[in-house]
Amino acid sequence: MIIASVHKFEKLINHILLFLLAIITLLATVHVIWVIGVAVISPPFFLLETHELMEILGMILLVMIGIELLHSVTTYITHRDFHLEIVISVAMIAITRKIITLDPKELSAGSLLGIAAMVFALAASYFLIRYSHRDKKNLEMNDTPSLEEQSHP
Repeated sequence: MIIASVHKFEKLINHILLFLLAIITLLATVHVIWVIGVAVISPPFFLLETHELMEILGMILLVMIGIELLHSVTTYITHRDFHLEIVISVAMIAITRKIITLDPKELSAGSLLGIAAMVFALAASYFLIRYSHRDKKNLEMNDTPSLEEQSHP
């Protein structure tokens, strides 16, 4: 009884989070469109400065993070499955966004090394997860008898 109520509550919270993420992603998309529109129609027309381009690129990456999070929550709700690949790819996009939008002159060498270590750790994690999934698929394919083996007992 209590467990069923907790599961219903969890499902409600997941749906609310999905709805809020969708709204935030939509608002971020509208904001990117607005910023691009204002930048393009302001004199000098169709010319953007480097800092404006970096700001817009950072906003686009933020929308991509929202989309990946939407996908992650949707997958969790529908399949009760948590894809670690998606979480790591979101983290990689977030770090990429940070790298693109930051000014390296403002950071210490230690901070830059920390960011480099995070990029390396995320890339290595992603590679290892993808590699392990490929091995699982190969094992599943080798365990499945071929059509010839199935037709001859």
